[in-house]
Amino acid sequence: MSSDTASDDAARERLIDMAAQFYDQFADGEIPAMELPTRSKSNIVFDEDADVWVYGDRTSTRSANSASGARKLLKAVYTIDFLAQQLAEDRSSTLRELYYLSESWDEEAAQFTNQSESDSLVEDLEIVSGVKREDFHMRPEESGAKVMGPLKIREQTNRGDREIHCQDDVGQGGYQIPNNPDTIEFIDHDTEFVLCVETGGMRDRLVENGFDDEYNALVVHLGGQPARATRRLTKRLHDELDLPVTVFTDGDPWSYRIFGSVSYGSIKSAHLSEYLATPEARFIGIRPADIVEYDLPTDPLSDSDVNALESELEDPRFQSEFWTEQIELQLDIGKKAEQQALASRGLDFVTDTYLPERLTEMGILD
Repeated sequence: MSSDTASDDAARERLIDMAAQFYDQFADGEIPAMELPTRSKSNIVFDEDADVWVYGDRTSTRSANSASGARKLLKAVYTIDFLAQQLAEDRSSTLRELYYLSESWDEEAAQFTNQSESDSLVEDLEIVSGVKREDFHMRPEESGAKVMGPLKIREQTNRGDREIHCQDDVGQGGYQIPNNPDTIEFIDHDTEFVLCVETGGMRDRLVENGFDDEYNALVVHLGGQPARATRRLTKRLHDELDLPVTVFTDGDPWSYRIFGSVSYGSIKSAHLSEYLATPEARFIGIRPADIVEYDLPTDPLSDSDVNALESELEDPRFQSEFWTEQIELQLDIGKKAEQQALASRGLDFVTDTYLPERLTEMGILD
């Protein structure tokens, strides 16, 4: 699955080192334990220099001095053994498969009770080892996120390298982002900017209207809360190709958090923020001011929407004059709107007027 043998060997060696630490603790007469950052909201801090979420200084210890702790370490050892073997055989598996695979392990206490438990353990191993799950050859279920635009790439696959142009060599559905975007090499492009789009319906509208072709835009479908692979590719497009990144979402608090995860990282993946987040990304989604200006069709804010907006007023990711003004306006009007609400002004309004005007205001289009 991976063509980078050196990377695979390094990941396998790090796993074996972790298992060796448990053995050494046994040999020294110590109770085996594993220390990792406390994974709670109270231990997430916003690094203002890097503009991303990171773990704080508080740590927790997984110790075998209790039955519960011993079971957790047992599951960690079995998982480490499985991952090391997987790397040795150059195989891969999904997070879902790991959960089911554990049912075949000979020690019943090592088996996972649900997938959230196995997912959490893989994240623990990432944090402790400093190795990403992609380098363990672990992948989530397919997110289905796609890319469409003037970009030519070379992708490493288990069937050899493939060169793909993300307009000329794909259908209208676009190029599907692989689980590990670091297997992609950028060969050539005519891209002027990246437009990350929350919904599939809006992504399809842009492609059908030829927005990617007319404006040399690379349209990236986020598919709701974006997968790690999508955020990693977006960051690489910015850092390596120096492309401006914009995020086009619905006008509600949950969509603002989608923008926040692309730009500043998420609490869940705080240990990977510098690998996944693009702090330079800019919001181009539906603003409360757009709801008023364009008289868009709306839905009323629910109680959970209001609570989320009030929370965002205290969120370090939204501490700017723009966000304070927009969130307070939204609370005042009590409404939210979807991207597709722009169709109330015609199917071409979003590509002929809304996006070009916003992109010109940002200085991305001349």
